[in-house]
Amino acid sequence: MYITRVNVIPAFIERDTMCERFTLNIPQEVIGKIFDLPEVPQIEPRYNIAPGQAVAVVRQIADHNKLDFLKWGLLPEMSSDAIGASGTFSSETVRENSAFHSITANRCIIPASGFYKWLPMDNHEQPHYIRLLNSSMLGFAGLWGKLTDEDGTESDTCCIITTEANEIIKPINDRMPLILQPEDYHLWLDRNVQDPHELQRLYQPFPSDLMVAYLVPDLVNNLRFDSASCIVQV
Repeated sequence: MYITRVNVIPAFIERDTMCERFTLNIPQEVIGKIFDLPEVPQIEPRYNIAPGQAVAVVRQIADHNKLDFLKWGLLPEMSSDAIGASGTFSSETVRENSAFHSITANRCIIPASGFYKWLPMDNHEQPHYIRLLNSSMLGFAGLWGKLTDEDGTESDTCCIITTEANEIIKPINDRMPLILQPEDYHLWLDRNVQDPHELQRLYQPFPSDLMVAYLVPDLVNNLRFDSASCIVQV
């Protein structure tokens, strides 16, 4: 049995907006194998995924993992302002604020190929692309919940948890997505794990020696561009 409704996040909780775009260009067969998915819907390559859009999310439903497309931007249930949707929350808030303890079972993983960070340079913000050195999949730790609109319509939404930056990202930004080690995917998704203390060791920056960051074109600044040109090194 799994929770179908949660009291998501009270409006006073501080939001973290330090992961605003990411990519996903992993064959769906690979994602299916990594998460032991009984079936995998078609996943189109994406190179400029932004908050408010539908993203691939893996959750444990009943006794198996399932991939669905959820709106990126977890909102408080009492909020009707969809424009203010928050795409991320800090791991410190998740750990320390008791308001999150009731939804720790509603964990998910957002598969990604890489993500973007912006660094102010010469009167503009220069996008950088960050990925793993071996170009394998990243698993962002996330939370999901149900948003009820004013008309009573319900929709599943999700957010990405962030943590302090590792050494390769610190020169660009002081935050990064919370990236899980593959061997921890099962623990994070396991709905039977509801003690926050069991998850404490996961809230660490991903090792910087396994990642690479480089400058990319300004194309990613415009959501109309969603092609491999966005991640070409300049």
